[in-house]
Amino acid sequence: MEIVHTAALDTPVGPLQLASTTNGLVYVALPRESGRGFQGWLRRHAPDARCREAWAPNRAAARQLLEFLEGKRRAFDLPLDLRATDFQQAVYAEVASIPYGEVRAYAEVARAIGQPRAVRAVGAANGANPLPLVIPCHRVVQTGGKLGGYGGGLPLKKRLLAMEHRAPAPGDLL
Repeated sequence: MEIVHTAALDTPVGPLQLASTTNGLVYVALPRESGRGFQGWLRRHAPDARCREAWAPNRAAARQLLEFLEGKRRAFDLPLDLRATDFQQAVYAEVASIPYGEVRAYAEVARAIGQPRAVRAVGAANGANPLPLVIPCHRVVQTGGKLGGYGGGLPLKKRLLAMEHRAPAPGDLL
């Protein structure tokens, strides 16, 4: 039987719930998350798993998430156990390649993965992203710059984008 280790983390944007397996981080629940949430993810991707509160398996993810939210980290270096369709995997890989402080339109992501007509499907994949912040779906906006949706709510998306926009350049951190 699979074990999913969970841990609560207080952050500058509110409480996060982290979940990991022996293979890596599987889920990050944002504050005021919309959608099916962690329980929906479990039903779909790990129906026979047992959840166990455990800080140690989530320690590296917690540290890196806090560093990111404090403006001290621009990219994550974590093992991930990403359970998604092939299409979602392609979207997440493209979204993960968006540089810190930049945004892409849903249509640009669709074109980049070779599916230019799949703009709505890209939006749905972003909405199903089990690893927000780590896979920075907050960096995907509508054509023209309108924010679009976000699982943690538009105020959080706006806050994350503002944080990245005003962050000092890497050389300025020394």
